[in-house]
Amino acid sequence: MPNRKVALFTLNIDDYAPQIRALTYPWMKHFASKIGAEFIEITERKFPGWPVVYEKLQIHTLGRGYDWIYFFDADTLIHPECIDFSWHIPNDTVLHNGQDMAHIRFRYDEHFSKDARNIGTCGWFTLAPKKCIDIWTPTEQTLDEVLDCCWPTVAEKNSGLIDKGHLTDDYVMSRNIARLGIKHDTVADLLPKIALTGAEFFFHEYLVPVHSKVVKIKETMKRWGL
Repeated sequence: MPNRKVALFTLNIDDYAPQIRALTYPWMKHFASKIGAEFIEITERKFPGWPVVYEKLQIHTLGRGYDWIYFFDADTLIHPECIDFSWHIPNDTVLHNGQDMAHIRFRYDEHFSKDARNIGTCGWFTLAPKKCIDIWTPTEQTLDEVLDCCWPTVAEKNSGLIDKGHLTDDYVMSRNIARLGIKHDTVADLLPKIALTGAEFFFHEYLVPVHSKVVKIKETMKRWGL
């Protein structure tokens, strides 16, 4: 086996939803153990004044020294049969579960325009090799400048849970992909190529409140036989 250093990061600022983490963490740690990854919680703020979601950009510093870096939001349920995707993508490519059309949510600048791939990250799950750690580069823009470029969708606004601040991480990561020309793939596109069409390795729902999310996670666990 090659000597690979792998990290699995998650974000837990201010003791995020213990009732959710009680359900998701055992399976997140199971996955980390299965793939030989170090499980790392980001628990301290390094970007005061910014929305909590922006703290995942600490990975730009904390992820140094690892060959592959996974990030999952703390409310992500990972199926115990989930594969280590780092064996199935090139070492110059980042992976998300899916992608959004960036122009729906974000105001474009010269970087988005020049890149022209219109990639909007779904940053609740990101896998990046060390060559692509700059996807988590903190922006040179001010918070006000970033917020001015973020526009939640109608569904997000109607949920009452998502505001412009909630999109800051996705905006910055999407802009980094465009600005740096980072290669990009999605689980949705990858699975058919490796004979796993229809496999369900993750559950993540962000447009419902915590109590509803707990119910949905438990329902998913029951359906998965956990």
